[in-house]
Amino acid sequence: MTVMRRPLLLAALTLTTLTAQARGYDAAAWQRDYAQLKKTLEQQYANLAWFASPEGGVNLPRLDHLTRQALQAARSDDEARRAIQGFVGAFKDGHFSVLPDQAAPTSAAPEVPARPFDATDPTASCAALGFLPTAREAFSLPLESLPNFRLMGDGLSTVYRSGLATMAGGQKIGVLRIQNFYKEAFPAVCPQGHAWLKAKGDRIDEKSLRDAADHRWFEGLAEQIDELKAAGMTTLLIDVGSNSGGNDSGDLFPRLLTDKPVRSSRLRMAASAAATAYADEQLKTLDAALKTSPPAEARDALGRAREFFVQAKAQAQQPCDMAWVWTQQRPWASQGCKRLVDVGHAGGFAATLPRGAFGDQNIAYRLSYPSSADDLWAMWSGPLYVLTDGRTYSSAEMFTAVVQDNHLGKTVGATTGGDGCGFMSGDKPKILTHSRLRLRMPDCMRLRADGSDEVAGIAPDLPVLATEGEDGRQRAVRALETIAADVLAR
Repeated sequence: MTVMRRPLLLAALTLTTLTAQARGYDAAAWQRDYAQLKKTLEQQYANLAWFASPEGGVNLPRLDHLTRQALQAARSDDEARRAIQGFVGAFKDGHFSVLPDQAAPTSAAPEVPARPFDATDPTASCAALGFLPTAREAFSLPLESLPNFRLMGDGLSTVYRSGLATMAGGQKIGVLRIQNFYKEAFPAVCPQGHAWLKAKGDRIDEKSLRDAADHRWFEGLAEQIDELKAAGMTTLLIDVGSNSGGNDSGDLFPRLLTDKPVRSSRLRMAASAAATAYADEQLKTLDAALKTSPPAEARDALGRAREFFVQAKAQAQQPCDMAWVWTQQRPWASQGCKRLVDVGHAGGFAATLPRGAFGDQNIAYRLSYPSSADDLWAMWSGPLYVLTDGRTYSSAEMFTAVVQDNHLGKTVGATTGGDGCGFMSGDKPKILTHSRLRLRMPDCMRLRADGSDEVAGIAPDLPVLATEGEDGRQRAVRALETIAADVLAR
């Protein structure tokens, strides 16, 4: 066997490096980009302490070592890019990702005038406001194809896709599909809202139409639940499989589906400018409510919330050093530096408020967003199940976790995708200086009842996993039979 002598090896490596540099590859610049990425994570990534713990499932010191090795071995921009992409992908956090590249602008972006709002044309006005079928409204399992299933709402002319399965044991399982937690993904809500405003003789403009669509989103749920109850529904299944998320309505919807008390998840943010901005936003809202001269009980609650966010803002401006994550793992329950700020709960300052709190819905929702619809709570009080899969993300995970942690019902299917909380102050990308790689990085985290991070995914109470040789129709049958058996075992 021939052994290359060290001087020859060094010469070969030097030649390779010079060749790469001649082609425009700058290894040192990529190393600086990686250092910039790690520093940005330390300062702004809300889930970093979770992934730095054994419970997080990622050995960050080893991942850092392997990434540095990969960058040292890289001989091209493509290889260096793959090293950093592999680092990001190892977190398995859907909100932390490398975004597609963008071309450099060749000229100033043109001014695009606003589209005129035509209040007389519901189709055009709703499309202009973004109310489009942007999410798949079909059930996540092909329930419609089963012989014992009756489709009652198509999710196009009706707000929700819905139907009723009659089981051999006599149970009637009603199914409602929530394909997204943005109302804009529901094609029917805007034209129905337009018709509702027109019937009342109310003014139709952009704001009133959005508000009317919001009203139809919730009222439509109540109407279709009532229709299912009239058809004999004894159990309700909410399908959030393949639901990519949305907004904070994932915290409100559980209250629409139960008559039990509901607590919102605890919310944390990275101690950063994003947390400061969020605290300022809350303070502005609370100050506006205090200026309305609310009654004493409400004024005291608003005052407590205000003091809480003043302290949260101060904590956001006194961060600790998270560089330890690249050299050691610390248990999640440890008291060391996590660089996280307590910013209340997913719905606001209060974990929960009773229905009709303070006798003023406008005051109550400033402390707990779900109170904005407390007149619609408890549309259902019977057995509740939630269908999830590996593409249930973000706000859909919020919804699922609230149902599970508050023991409102049971989850069935597969573990959710593991996005958790996303962005409380916008998702402006972070850009690495040399490579111009663009990354999005979540600034918030939601905590489960057991203290774990929602980004770990929500495991089902009743697993119904895909099995070899089984098609979707067979899995749909198994899911319904699993629910029916569980109801009988109560």
